[in-house]
Amino acid sequence: MLPPGRSPGRAQDRADPGTRPRMRDPRLDFFRGLTMFIILIAHVPNNWLALWIPARFGFSDATEVFVFCSGMASAIAFGSVFRDRGLLMGTLRVGYRVWQVYWAHIGLFLAVAAAMVALDVSLLFERGYTAQLNLIRFFNNAAPNLVGLLTLTYVPNYFDILPMYLVILAMMPVMIALARVNRWLAFGAVSIVWLGANVGGWALPAEPWSNREWFFNPFGWQLVFFTGFALMSGWLPAPPVKRWIVAVAALIVLFTIPLAYFRITGAVPAIRAWRSDWGFLIQKTDFGILRYIHFLALAYLAWVAVGPNGRRLIAPETGGVLARIWRRLLAVIMKVGQQSLAVFVVSMFLAQLLGVVLDVLGRSNGSMLLINLIGFSLITAAAYGAGWFKSQPWRTKGAHPDAAA
Repeated sequence: MLPPGRSPGRAQDRADPGTRPRMRDPRLDFFRGLTMFIILIAHVPNNWLALWIPARFGFSDATEVFVFCSGMASAIAFGSVFRDRGLLMGTLRVGYRVWQVYWAHIGLFLAVAAAMVALDVSLLFERGYTAQLNLIRFFNNAAPNLVGLLTLTYVPNYFDILPMYLVILAMMPVMIALARVNRWLAFGAVSIVWLGANVGGWALPAEPWSNREWFFNPFGWQLVFFTGFALMSGWLPAPPVKRWIVAVAALIVLFTIPLAYFRITGAVPAIRAWRSDWGFLIQKTDFGILRYIHFLALAYLAWVAVGPNGRRLIAPETGGVLARIWRRLLAVIMKVGQQSLAVFVVSMFLAQLLGVVLDVLGRSNGSMLLINLIGFSLITAAAYGAGWFKSQPWRTKGAHPDAAA
């Protein structure tokens, strides 16, 4: 996202992502990192901490942050290829990323499914973990369902974020091509596809034996992805920092709390009736419009809070003990955000195993706090490990006396 006061640039710059130098945005890494921790909390079964994540207090949740930040990161990662090498090479680069995400999805499914089967056949646990993830039908008719898994016509609910992400990635070259003609063509296409999901019933099948669609419909969720993409690419200017906008955004966030917080919705019949009658405005599958409005308000407040270029995130070097602790914690969060795909895959696998541990230990406040801390430590280790491998340390010159040879 552009800092306040920066010009959105020439018309060609706005229509061509990647005209700005490629660099990491600390705000992007920070919020993606926070999202990874929240996603882990949300996916550990019956996790006490899940009662306190942002999703309990508003229409939007960590999924919006993940998809929005992915759009911004995609503008940084792929934009320069489209600019410097052309539409064909940019499309091939995106296709390579789609290939990576596809196999990450397949590997995640197989790893989790195998782990759940191993737990069930061990006979050490009374709970049927395969049934808990609704995988019984898959194994009862494995041959056609395996084809469905590989063709993405079988997408169980727990495994639906990565398929949604790769479909949206595949849409990116089309939107960039339209924006090169006129950015309003791209905006129009994004809007039409979103309307198709919410009004026209555009969806992808989630399983061969029913009419259920993907829980995260990519035709709806591409709206928030391309919002982030457009802001980082300069197709949209940064919003101004105005007190009245801050006030409106804060009111939207506060007003949604009683309409979203489960203790209030469960206690007030009028709110339950409203959610029943107008649920299509906040529904998650096709990305209802009130989710979008709530997310934009929350994102604007967060963007204003961290300051231009995220300078309020960085504690001064002259600070005391708390400042040093915060800098170290910030470095960890940002590292997790930088390796979001690897961390996401690891966290989705770990979440089920951590749930098994809680089944054994019991779900006291102490045990759940301990298990969540262990989970945080493990995904942090995964982030640093992924970063180490990406650095390709074996290619460092001078690491061995025979390196010159």
